[in-house]
Amino acid sequence: MASSSTKPISTPPFTTTISSSSQPSTRSSLLSFLRNTTPTPISLKLSHSRNSFLNSHPSSSRSLSIKNATKTIESAETSRVSKVGGQDADSQETKPTILVSEKLGEAGLELLRSFGDVDCSYDLSQEDLCKKIASCDALIVRSGTKVTRQVFEAAKGRLKVVGRAGVGIDNVDLQAATELGCLVVNAPTANTVAAAEHGIALLAAMARNVAQADASMKAGKWQRNKYVGVSLVGKTLAVMGFGKVGSEVARRAKGLGMQVIAHDPYAPADRARAIGVELVSFDQAISTADFISLHMPLTPSTEKVFNDDTFSKVKTGARIINVARGGVIDEDALVRALDSGKVAQAALDVFTEEPPPKDSKLVQHERVTVTPHLGASTKEAQEGVAIEIAEAVVGALQGELAATAVNAPMVPAEVLSELAPYVVLAEKLGRLAVQLVAGGSGIKSAKVVYRSSRDPDDLDTRLLRAMITKGIIEPISDSFINLVNADFTAKQKGLRISEERVVVDTSPEFPIHSIQVQLSDVDSKFGSGVSEGGDISIEGRVKYGKPHLTRVGSFSVDVSLEGNLILCRQVDQPGMIGQVGNILGEQNVNVSFMSVGRTVQRRKAIMAIGVDEEPNQETLKKIGEVQAIEEFVFLKL
Repeated sequence: MASSSTKPISTPPFTTTISSSSQPSTRSSLLSFLRNTTPTPISLKLSHSRNSFLNSHPSSSRSLSIKNATKTIESAETSRVSKVGGQDADSQETKPTILVSEKLGEAGLELLRSFGDVDCSYDLSQEDLCKKIASCDALIVRSGTKVTRQVFEAAKGRLKVVGRAGVGIDNVDLQAATELGCLVVNAPTANTVAAAEHGIALLAAMARNVAQADASMKAGKWQRNKYVGVSLVGKTLAVMGFGKVGSEVARRAKGLGMQVIAHDPYAPADRARAIGVELVSFDQAISTADFISLHMPLTPSTEKVFNDDTFSKVKTGARIINVARGGVIDEDALVRALDSGKVAQAALDVFTEEPPPKDSKLVQHERVTVTPHLGASTKEAQEGVAIEIAEAVVGALQGELAATAVNAPMVPAEVLSELAPYVVLAEKLGRLAVQLVAGGSGIKSAKVVYRSSRDPDDLDTRLLRAMITKGIIEPISDSFINLVNADFTAKQKGLRISEERVVVDTSPEFPIHSIQVQLSDVDSKFGSGVSEGGDISIEGRVKYGKPHLTRVGSFSVDVSLEGNLILCRQVDQPGMIGQVGNILGEQNVNVSFMSVGRTVQRRKAIMAIGVDEEPNQETLKKIGEVQAIEEFVFLKL
């Protein structure tokens, strides 16, 4: 692979521009739109087409298929002149119909009414919703309305956008929305201050036993000695998740005289330092804090992350506050921790099941303060959410693609067909890279290097960059990353993505020879994944139509990116494959492939092992105890 030149790719606002003397090739209007080179505003027509890639890769299918892009004549145009029997029919302006199925703030409703016909029909059954939806262009819901596949199919193609007045979209079938060409948007920012204030309210109420003392007095009792509280001044608060809400809680806690530490793998250290917060590892946070406030998303990696093992590590007498997601706490484990005295108190606004059972031991526990998911329940927050979702829905009906969209536009079918295997490769490289980052390291900078023989104008990498961003951010975040919001989300999280093109002498038949992902200024849990330049570095390419890992740090490997992966750095000596294979076989873990890459014979080597199942901790421990293995890491793909 001979490199003849290096060109950076333009990806505003993150990188530099292309230097090229060649004239731009003729591009489709869609690709011009995706590259932000269309000189005039455009509107979008969303089609309902499907393709084989979406069907075969559901995890990568949060996207909309854009049929074409045209110049805007009027931002609110909803009708066109049509031909009937060879004659021009009179065009008639019609307003879009917007169905609001749950209560929305008046300010939001007024904005919607200024644009379309608003139908406020609350408490609809699924049957009634399916009947109404066929005559609606937009639907706005909160958490109570289930927007199922049946609803999307009943719309018969008319429904253009679903707006979720709030953050979570668990009640919307994203896959069905994507397949049937419906944009889904949410309102993720308006609740921030309300949620932070509620967290502080629970913190103070718990510390001073406000709820218990109130109930006692209303029962006719006067128990001053029983409800002696604890002071907040000088106590350490650990903020678990330093995003919008977490950082606002930290600001307020500092004002109460508390010492604040935080854990978040993406939070920039300089942003934390600016408000006097120290970023620490997960274990350090929970073991040193007097109060632990949870602000992490509910993802597969955070589900029940506060379990028996975690509670065993917390400081004795710690107090827990949760205004994030109920599922991050194992509620039975929390009850055990409260009963044992390991956890002194808890204040909870969210629960695994909402509403929780009436006989819930956790809810009824005398040292637990509870509220019925009131984090966003202020007049101001409700109005803010109403306006935010109304603006997003109106923008979508006008053909705009909002940064709050949670499913993505799609590039043309022919471009997607060519990029399909590279899309899978890009996301998996992102997922691998972030799993190599040691806890407590904030990811600030990622660099993507594409090696290709093609001219810069013949390859649009926005989709690939979005998928790498998706792979880096989604595993430990509740963000939904797509082509629309990838750059926006990365910027919001303080992650700078830069891209570089290295022109190589390979066949132009294939769009990309290889993709390399580098993470800078982070610690690695697998030292061999660090390049000579000090960055975590992994590289991959598509072989036989499938993504392969070809380099880890300075070591060459050849690994099909399927299933799960174990990487081991070892002394290069005979019998290593057999030893590790026997350990896995004894635990009924099936090995799909093995590959060994080395720098110098009989010195150091990297062994890459593909496994179908996830080995248990005991199995991984045995691998680590093999004498010639110096380090290893298990990675989920």
